[in-house]
Amino acid sequence: MTQRPKVFAYYFPDWHKDPRNASWFGDAWDEWQLVKSATPRFDGHRQPRQPAAGYFDESDPEIASEQISLARSHGVDGFLVDFYWYDDGHYLNAALDRGLLAAENSSDVTIALMWANHELVDIFPLSVSSDERPRRLRDGAIDRAAFERMARHVVQNYFTQPNYYRVEGKPWFSIYEIGNLVTGLGGIDETHDALRWFDDLARAAGFAGVHLDAVIWGVDLLPRSVATIGSESTDVDPVDLVPSLGFSSVTSYVWVHHAEIAEFDFPRADMAALRESAFDEYEDYAGRLAVPFHPNVTVGWDSSPRLAPAVPFVPGDYPAYPVWDSTPEEFGEGLRRARRFVSEHPTPHPIVTINAWNEWSEGSMLLPDTHHGDGFLRQVLEVFGPVENADATDRVLDAEDEGREPLEPVSASGSEEVR
Repeated sequence: MTQRPKVFAYYFPDWHKDPRNASWFGDAWDEWQLVKSATPRFDGHRQPRQPAAGYFDESDPEIASEQISLARSHGVDGFLVDFYWYDDGHYLNAALDRGLLAAENSSDVTIALMWANHELVDIFPLSVSSDERPRRLRDGAIDRAAFERMARHVVQNYFTQPNYYRVEGKPWFSIYEIGNLVTGLGGIDETHDALRWFDDLARAAGFAGVHLDAVIWGVDLLPRSVATIGSESTDVDPVDLVPSLGFSSVTSYVWVHHAEIAEFDFPRADMAALRESAFDEYEDYAGRLAVPFHPNVTVGWDSSPRLAPAVPFVPGDYPAYPVWDSTPEEFGEGLRRARRFVSEHPTPHPIVTINAWNEWSEGSMLLPDTHHGDGFLRQVLEVFGPVENADATDRVLDAEDEGREPLEPVSASGSEEVR
């Protein structure tokens, strides 16, 4: 029987007022300002993109409750929340702390963290030409003391949440940039020691340890500092670091991490080619890794809102990338491709990630907009079925994969193993 994978959408939490943003950009600023001010850059360019629900404050628990209901009713099991922690503490935390976790129906979705430990530079919007260095806001590489402060905060405030995702009793924790992790902690051996300490910390709090997940990508995307891995070159293959650092699984964040951007047409590029580029690399990872690899499906891509309107839209570094403006039907093809992948590469706890729930300024969002409505969400429900009928959906997927008529879904029995 094909086991229905957990479907997790990455959640980008910059749709509320934050003290750091206020100090950098002004008291009234949130990333909705970029979405509102986006302009068409070529004929047929679909900008600005408008959320069907309007420009809301995600830290409002009532708003969060509506998003949770929307996710749950369309087959999304939960959110992998982009978690920001720098040397002096957290950033963009109110979406989770005051929003998702405070919502009255918070328990209806599973929550886990993806530590977005990349360098933060001023792309809000980028107002310098491609040959100039944008202003650095925070360094993503943090030292052992800052790492330990972060780990204690995570264990005490998030791992203890009843709806936090656990794999065999181990709370899930993804890390976005292995290179920055190793750079900040001082080397591979030092990073292994820090991650082992993190695991011990979780065990002391009553868990079975930490399920460490590495986000792997083949192509750098966001502008960031030139990092070194101890005394080693950044050419070290992250895949080779997975076993030595003790990661339990590997995931992907977005398809553009697995594509040579310069090889695609500009300004509008082909979604099917991007999908195949990503899955070719996924197949390579699955063949080389000794731990499970969980595939990603990307809704679309358009990072032009992070480029100031006065800056020419010409091929270059992020955010001057091609636009992949997907349709719900094209997105559905990606979901079915991911479903085949997890069937062909079975793991004890299969997962499909989606980029993203709400990456409005990068053109990749499941949330309804005024053009496609809830079309992308309906594709998730169509391909994977409802969350509460996971057992019945397994039978439907088996039948479809075998080319026979599926059985009618029935209510699922039993309880979730890893909630």
